[in-house]
Amino acid sequence: MTRLSKEEITLRAWRDSDIHKLPSIASCMEISDKLRDGFPYPYTEKDAESWLSATREFRRRPTRYFAIEYHGKLAGSIGLVLKDNIYRKNAEIGYFIGKEYWGKGIATLAVSMIVDYAFSHFDIERIYAEPYAYNMASRRVLEKNGFICEAILKKYVIKNNVLLDSCIYSLLRP
Repeated sequence: MTRLSKEEITLRAWRDSDIHKLPSIASCMEISDKLRDGFPYPYTEKDAESWLSATREFRRRPTRYFAIEYHGKLAGSIGLVLKDNIYRKNAEIGYFIGKEYWGKGIATLAVSMIVDYAFSHFDIERIYAEPYAYNMASRRVLEKNGFICEAILKKYVIKNNVLLDSCIYSLLRP
């Protein structure tokens, strides 16, 4: 299994033992409000079990979904969705950090690590992310990693029954 480490951060494959740990960092309205509707609130062990089950199918291939550890403790999640058809040279990146770990540079370093991994393990030319425009913390993480804001799409998504602007950030293969 793939394991990436740099400074105090480790990206590793998800383990069954994470079922009991994941809800304690994921069940946060401030996190859920910044992610797509597929990320539930409250986040339960059943949700964690479903997530880990979904990641199992990828365990025999190069890892795409990682648990983020900070000083050996589960702190978040990061992953890549490889696109297909005419978009097959693209991967979408997504991540979250548990609230107690905000402001420590974890997301910035984790994004850097998975970008290096993605370009060396997958036949892609572009990695992109779609944060909500108001999510300045996530936008800043992407910018620190060299991602460029290609567009701000007005009233593009609906979250909690509110139309929101969304951004498209991308990073091309060096």
